[in-house]
Amino acid sequence: MDRVKRPDKRAERSRRTREKVVEAARELFVAQGYGATSLQEVADRAGVAVQTVYFVFGNKRTLFKDVVDSAIAGDTEPVATMDREWFRAACAAPTAAEQLRAHVRGTREILDRVAPIMPLIAAAAATDPQIAAQWPDGPDPRYTVQHAAARSLAGKPGVRPDVSVETAADLLFGLLSPQLYLLFVQDRNWSPEEWEEWAYATLAAQLCTAPAVSGEPRPERARSRTS
Repeated sequence: MDRVKRPDKRAERSRRTREKVVEAARELFVAQGYGATSLQEVADRAGVAVQTVYFVFGNKRTLFKDVVDSAIAGDTEPVATMDREWFRAACAAPTAAEQLRAHVRGTREILDRVAPIMPLIAAAAATDPQIAAQWPDGPDPRYTVQHAAARSLAGKPGVRPDVSVETAADLLFGLLSPQLYLLFVQDRNWSPEEWEEWAYATLAAQLCTAPAVSGEPRPERARSRTS
């Protein structure tokens, strides 16, 4: 008789505990800074023993890396960006314009999550120089993702034949950067939707021969500007 595989309750409890601790740490790091936040405070907010935090993460640096990584991914699952469903679906789009539209939208969703912790990352690195050591040396992971997207664009209907993969990767890397996103959304008070539409239109003009029209109205600039 076939055995029915039961859910691993212990693994599920561990996953949920990890999520609670990471979320508690993110809230405290953003509210009061990396240096001012203790693991005891994180444990109290998460509703777990501080020994659990040490057991799962080892130290505050590792916990901080998980906070950043989960903000990029949208969850605590150890799945690389290029293996995420949204990225695979974008690369599978039949035309360059459709891939670009899906890629910009997926990237914007990441930037929505990462933007609030960008200042925190810089401040944490200044407080603890070993923070940077949590990420291995080598090519910028964000560039690796954008280069993969550029390779997928190459040869698709609607892509500009005179733009190399390297140039396309550079354009994606630069225009979809957290710094540029913050410049528009935080400093100039654009909505994330406005930024997404601008980023898509700008990249499509550079990379596509005939950018697709989304059928959605361009967001209205309802806010007032200061002189």
